[in-house]
Formats: sequence, C-alpha cells, structure tokens
Amino acid sequence: MSIMTHNGHRAGVRGRALIAALLGCSAIVTVGATGARAQATNDDVIVLDTIVLQGDGDGTADGSFVTLQSGGAGRLETPFLDSSASVSVITEAEIQERGASSVEEVLQYSAAVFTDQYGADNRYDYYMIRGFDAYAYRDGLSLGTPFGGVREETYAFDQVEVLKGANSTAYGVSDPGGSVNYRTKLPKSERFAESYVTAGSFDRAEVGVDFGDNLTKDDTLSYRVTAKVSKGELEYDESRDDEKFFMGGLTWRPSDATSVSVVVDVLDIDSTPGSGGFPEGGDFDRSEYFGEPDFNYLTTDRTSTTVMLDHDFGGGLSLNSSLRYSDIEQTFGYVYVSSTPTTGTIAGRSAFTQDSSGQSVIGDAHLQYDGYFDKIDSRSVVGVEYSKSTADEVLGFDSATSIDWTNPVYTGAPDSVATYSDTLTEQRGHAIYAEQELTFAGKYVASAGVRHDWLDTKVVDNLYGTTSRADISETTARAGLTYKATNELSVYGSYAQSVVPASVGLEPERGEQYELGVKYAPLASRATFSAAIYDLTKNNITQTDPVTYVESTIGEVRVRGLDLEAKAELTPNVSLTAAYSYMDSKIIEDDDDSTEGNNLSFVPEHLASLWVHYLFEGEGNRGDQTVGLGLRYIGSYYYDDANTESTGAHTLVDASYSYQINDQTKLALNVTNLLDEKYVAYGGFGSDFYNEGREFTATLSHSW
Repeated sequence: MSIMTHNGHRAGVRGRALIAALLGCSAIVTVGATGARAQATNDDVIVLDTIVLQGDGDGTADGSFVTLQSGGAGRLETPFLDSSASVSVITEAEIQERGASSVEEVLQYSAAVFTDQYGADNRYDYYMIRGFDAYAYRDGLSLGTPFGGVREETYAFDQVEVLKGANSTAYGVSDPGGSVNYRTKLPKSERFAESYVTAGSFDRAEVGVDFGDNLTKDDTLSYRVTAKVSKGELEYDESRDDEKFFMGGLTWRPSDATSVSVVVDVLDIDSTPGSGGFPEGGDFDRSEYFGEPDFNYLTTDRTSTTVMLDHDFGGGLSLNSSLRYSDIEQTFGYVYVSSTPTTGTIAGRSAFTQDSSGQSVIGDAHLQYDGYFDKIDSRSVVGVEYSKSTADEVLGFDSATSIDWTNPVYTGAPDSVATYSDTLTEQRGHAIYAEQELTFAGKYVASAGVRHDWLDTKVVDNLYGTTSRADISETTARAGLTYKATNELSVYGSYAQSVVPASVGLEPERGEQYELGVKYAPLASRATFSAAIYDLTKNNITQTDPVTYVESTIGEVRVRGLDLEAKAELTPNVSLTAAYSYMDSKIIEDDDDSTEGNNLSFVPEHLASLWVHYLFEGEGNRGDQTVGLGLRYIGSYYYDDANTESTGAHTLVDASYSYQINDQTKLALNVTNLLDEKYVAYGGFGSDFYNEGREFTATLSHSW
C-alpha cells in the first residue's frame, strides 16, 4: 500500500469549460453590482456610507468564512489577489459552524484535499493534497508528516491554511502537492471568555473553555487559557476515545513595536487505533469488532513550548522569530484482520505495535524589509532555520490467533509480539532562505524565493548493532508572477520545487510544480473565487506500507489537475464554500516496471464539496437560527499502485443547526454522514476498512 499519491490531469475542453463557468458566476455578481450603480442618472452623485469590517488584522471579518489575506506561498502575508499560489483558509467561524472536531473534518471541504483514505484507522490525521501526502506546520514551524505523527487538537487553532503546491523554499521539507499550517490561538489585548459542553454519539461527553484578559492596566501583558476534556467511545465495540488538552499563553507588549508570546500546550490521548478491519467482501455492521479487546490501545503524551517574537525597528525593517520545543511519547498496539479465506469463515489476524518517544527543537528567525523604489513596492525577507531531534522507535509485528467472524471468540492479548525494528534516529538541520516581492505600477506582482537546507541524519539500529549516516544538502527555488487586471481580478503563473529526505541510503525525493491560475474577489460582496491548473512531478518516490512500515520505491510520478474554489457571503444571511478538483495521476517510471502507466493509489479523479449556511434572523423573543447543509463527493480510487482493486464513487451529506438562546448562549447540533453512507475506504490487503459512519453532536456554548 502506498502512502504517497500523485495526480495527473488533462485540462483540455473540460478544464476550460469549468474555468469559464467559474468566471461566469463571478461575472453575474459583478453585473448585478454594476446594474445597481447604473440606476443613478449622470447628474446624480451617490455617496455610499463607509463600510467597516471588524476583523483580526488578517483580512478575516469576525464570524466570517472568508479571509482576504493569508501566508501565501511564503513568509510574507499576502492579499488574496496578489498571491501566485492557491491557498485555502479555514477560519474559526467555519470550523465552529461545521462542528469540525478533527483535522480531517476541518480540511474536507477544501479544494484538492482528500481525507479519510484509511477509513476507521484512527492512529493519525490522514489527508493528501493534489494526490501527495502533505506535511504539517504550526505557526510556520514544521511538525513533519501527519502519517506517523500526532492527531492534532483543532481547538488549539483559530485558523488553518492549506497551501496547494510546493513550499520548500519558505518552510523546508514538503511534498509538491501542498502543506497545512495551523495558527495557534494567542492572547488578546481584551477580555473574552467562552465555555461549552458537548454530548454526542458513542457516549461522547466533552467540556471546554477558552478565556483570557489583560494582566496589566496598560494592556502590556495578557494571558489566554484554552482547555478541553473529552470522554467517549468510537463507532466499533471495545473502543474508547478520551482526551485531555491544556494550553496556556502569555503575551508581553513592552511597546507598540514589540510583542513576545509564550505558549505551553499539553496533549494527552487515550484511545484505540482502529476497528481492526473486516473480512473482505462482506457487509458487516460498523460496530462489530474482530481485534482483541485486551490488546487495543493508542496513547499520546506531548508537551510543547513555543516562543514567538515580533519587533518593528521602524523604517520598514522588522524581525519575526519563533522557537518550539516538544517532548512526545506515543504507543499503540492492536490485532487486525490480515487475511480472508476464499472458503469458510475463519479470518487470519496479525498483531502490530509501535512504541516511540522523542524530543525536538526547531527555530526560525527572519528579517523583513518593506520599501519603495522608483514607483516599485518591494518586500524582502532573509531568514535562517535550525532544528534538532532525537527519536526512539520500536516496531513489532507477528501473527495472531484466527477468528471466526460468524462467532467471534476473543483469545486475549498475545504473549509477545516480535520486534522487527528498533532504532534511534538523531537529526540536525540548518537552512538559509530569502524571498523577494516586487510590485510594479500596482498591477504586476513578481515574487521569487530560494532556500538551501543542510540535513544530517544518524540512525542507530539496536537490533543489528549498526550505525548509518546521511548528509543532505539541497537547494529549492520558487518564482511567480501575478497580473492584477482590475481591483477584482488577477491571473498568475508560478513554478516551485520541493524536497523530502528519504531513508538513509536513498536519494531525497524531489518534486516540481507548474501552475496557472485566476482569482476573483468582487468589491460588491465579501467573496473569493479561484481556479488553477497545475502539473506536478516527483522523483525518487519512497512508499511506506501503513501496516508494516516496509518501504518501496517508484522512479517518477506525475499529477495534472484542476482546482476550483469559492468562499462567499452572498447576502447577510447566506454564505457558502464550494470546491471541485480534477486529478489525473500516472506512474511515469517504476524501478521494476510493474506499475508504469498506472494511476497512483488513493487519488480520486474527481473531488467536489459544497457547504451552504443560512441565517434566519430572530424576531421578538425568538433568537437567530442557522441551518447548514454540506455535500461531499469522492470519486473512485485504487487501493494500490498495481490498480488491482478500487472503491466506487460516493456522496456524503453533513448538516448543522444552531439556535441563539440569548446574546451569550447558543445551542448547536451537528451531524456528519447524515445518511450513514457506507463504503470500503481501504481494502485489498486481506481486510476491508469502512469509512466513518453517522455521528451526531449537540453543543451548548456560552460566552461572556
């Protein structure tokens, strides 16, 4: 099974038609606004009232799904129309409206993002962008790949950014498909508070708080506390899903030019890794369990401390730096269905374990200079990054007793599980980078970046008593050009490179992307529309089986595709987010020629989603009510690069409802997979893993 996917695309007539359709929709909005202005005669002068949008300084109005600014493709905060990259931003308002409680749920309405490809496997956050595994970052500092990492707590973030395409030039290691950056909630210079209680399916109970205030009268020192405790089960028997999360932050503002924030967060997860799978070809209830209740555990204990410093020297020069230290212990063990007989009802099973611990420190510091030279606006960034980590990991794999799926009898935890890997990995990284943006005549925005990474890795194999080393020195670059045809419309083109270190002894995985796009942000409403076509290639592919961790390689893969995305507040009462992605993936070169010409695994040719949110304004004693309805279409995809087995296309329905009891109190109901659609999300290796079933939650929140 591959954890790397890629996509290809034949834009052709279909791509041009879809882009035309998107721009046509945008044109309707523009014509409507123009028509309204045209009602005045030539002698009339209409003075419109000033419109003030209250926001957080990032282009996001309070309570809005739409943001007009993001991190773009680098370290520079960039207006939507200026950026030569495809970026989706999921605001806190959208996360709350959809009741998204996991990273996968946060991302699943974004263009080019495919989530939940392993069904009821709950070990990690599973998502891919433009057909590739995506790296994750927090406040611009790398978290690594989510596969094998930590299930992040979404209540810690006030915004999630999805960058489509390579960004190694800005942030280092990344795949060419894209990456995800989480923005941590920081203290505010005002008093605020929120608390909530949630009850839901599978005996879920949860309580959370998020509050802060100034500690000094002059607003120079502020604090924030964010915490939650949840307890419950998952949709299968013999499961649990408990979590404790605490985050505390202090922000010191000794002057208007300087801000220092310190954030400490602790994540404690006590859960189960997954359903253990089902015998192939059957139609089982999701609640059935064919693993071992006495050997089914997943624990995570992580503590992180982050320091962020911003200082404005004046004259256009500023400094931004951040440093994070993390300590983590993570273990899991489970028995799963590993083979299904062609006759009879006795399924083979295997046991798998992981025991890992590690510490890491990563820091970044960069200077930014904003200037104006001979009618040219200039923004420049130069920076350095340092990282160091150690990780101990022990992996075990063994056969387990078989089970009769018509009359399951549990036999208890295995006496032992054979260790097949026991390693200590030490890694040290250094990087220097630079970015330059030039704006000519307010219409042409040229951007370029270059970065060089040095990465030293030492792996001690405790089973064989050997030590291996690898030194990587790689340069990546990015360039883009945006033309702002009007104050509402821009077109752009870009080229970007990516690099990912492979296992010791293997060449780094290198990727590159060409992209063309168009963006539209009508002045008459708060909305953003974008369309992009792209061509991705990646070489020296290393693939890892998610069960056994056994690695294999593919020479070169290609993904070509089309992304369409819209986020719009159509009226004060109606808002929506919509996305469509077409991906055409192909294995160009395989080291053993066995899969050349095939599609990549876990790459649907089509992905589409639509979320519509409607506000019914209150009247008299009746408070505001909102209704949300979402549709997610997932096209068929193969489970393996050999293209031997696949799943069909499916449409899932989500919904939400909220009632504003009073100015401070709200009741919200959310349901995912409303129609309880069931399909095999992953299979073909001895067992089937279904997608997640219907789940309800009811949340009562109070703010003051």
